[in-house]
Amino acid sequence: MNVNLHIERLILDGLPVSPLQGAAVRSALERELARLLAQIGLPEQWGSGGAVPHLPAQQFNLAPGERPDSIGRHIARSLHRGIGCAAK
Repeated sequence: MNVNLHIERLILDGLPVSPLQGAAVRSALERELARLLAQIGLPEQWGSGGAVPHLPAQQFNLAPGERPDSIGRHIARSLHRGIGCAAK
């Protein structure tokens, strides 16, 4: 199965990252989401495609001083859960 994912806009409101660190967060998010989709896949309801105009992230906790790459992984896992995926 091929998966094409397009994230038009990612809003990092209230996160402890500078504008320069935003690129690192985005890169880590993309890598982790690709890994999760390859490893776990998508729920059946997404098998024929779909679009979500707005997907708020599920709640997650950040430790003080969390690095941008770690923040990106947290966001990716949150989004993965938000589209109905569960870790195996």
